[in-house]
Amino acid sequence: MSQLDRIYRIDQLLTDRRSATFDYLMGQLEVSRATLKRDLAYLRDRLHAPIIYDRELQAYRFSAEERQAGAQYELPGLWFTAEEIHALLTMQHLLANLGPGGLLRGQIEPLIARLNGLLGSADSTADEIRRRILIAGMGKREYKLEHFERIGSALLRRKRVVIDYFSRGRNERATRTVSPQRLVHYRENWYLDAWCHLRNELRNFSVDAILRVESTNEVAREVTNRTLSAVLGPGYGIFSGQGLEWAQLRFTAERARWVAAEQWHPRQRGRYEADGSYLLEVPYSDPRELTMDILRFGADVEVLAPQSLRERVVGEIGKLARRYTLS
Repeated sequence: MSQLDRIYRIDQLLTDRRSATFDYLMGQLEVSRATLKRDLAYLRDRLHAPIIYDRELQAYRFSAEERQAGAQYELPGLWFTAEEIHALLTMQHLLANLGPGGLLRGQIEPLIARLNGLLGSADSTADEIRRRILIAGMGKREYKLEHFERIGSALLRRKRVVIDYFSRGRNERATRTVSPQRLVHYRENWYLDAWCHLRNELRNFSVDAILRVESTNEVAREVTNRTLSAVLGPGYGIFSGQGLEWAQLRFTAERARWVAAEQWHPRQRGRYEADGSYLLEVPYSDPRELTMDILRFGADVEVLAPQSLRERVVGEIGKLARRYTLS
């Protein structure tokens, strides 16, 4: 534990417990007597913390009198980890995009204020952090807030809903009665995992493609988390499908420097080849999203297997070639 970590820990212990003995502090920090003495002296002399030793309690505590008489002391600034910054700013981003209405309603502003307070505990203010660190949401599609509300309400009340859904792939509109199982936020968009009572199987619906939501009082069919993960979770991307296949992708040595550092799937396998190229293997059940991601790399990637995926990618490249061929 660094000195900065110990300083914050001492402040937390004295604030939460009101008082703490020297031995208790030493045990919590797992440091020597000399180290704890130096930390207490640093808090008092350098940071002007109003820490006193109460002889009656035989413990250290903050002096209320000194706090009222002098300026409030400040701990040295923090720097959040990458994960903490991303989590805090993502929460702000999601809350801000929910708008003034919705399930949270009046709770949005207090939550945002609390997040501002957390971010503002660092060296810079929350506004400065947001100005200096950008979370760019690409490919976000708009959805109707009232649809999200009704789906969320039915999801928590465990009720079925009737939805009108536009299937972009088939360019068709269909009506379905579904039992909501979970909402998934993936690549800046919301998806509903639900049991479709017409098809009698689990299906995945893009919330922005839901045109109408009608609430019902029918009890939703329950699907276990294990089943959800087995059907909708193991393959690459957001699309589900029956049966898993493993894609074998070989990236050029130049592109390997990027791909080797990326996570395409939690169960992926990867290794460098003798020529510096990189072989990546990922499981998938529906090839649509995987195909789109492969095409992003152009000539820097080759699909080795399975043959069906290779043919699909070649077919898409052929369409592009025909479209851009100069007459």
